[in-house]
Amino acid sequence: MKIVKTILQIALLYFIFLLGSWIQKTLNLFIPGSIIGMLILYLLLSTGFFKQEWIEKGSVLLIKYLPLLFLPVTVGIISFPQLFNVQGILLILIILFSTALVMVSTGILSQQLLRKRRYENE
Repeated sequence: MKIVKTILQIALLYFIFLLGSWIQKTLNLFIPGSIIGMLILYLLLSTGFFKQEWIEKGSVLLIKYLPLLFLPVTVGIISFPQLFNVQGILLILIILFSTALVMVSTGILSQQLLRKRRYENE
């Protein structure tokens, strides 16, 4: 039963991703559909229309195996050394800055969600 629940939660997350992709294609937006899906999920969770328990186990499982998804990209970049010849330093700086930006924004968002959860439990 636990496996079925996790699969259904992942399917729900995938449906939200597909909804975001559909909105992006239909409205011909420059923002990727995955980002639109994340915004939809955030709005659903922050308004209380969507409960965190509905996706908790599935999202934890996906995050647990997330680093495996980056391995093919890293190996693919190694196959193109010419990318690093011309603008390698600039590329590395952009990667470091964007990684730091994602880490800071994720930390701030998770702290806000934890505070909100604590206040709801009190």
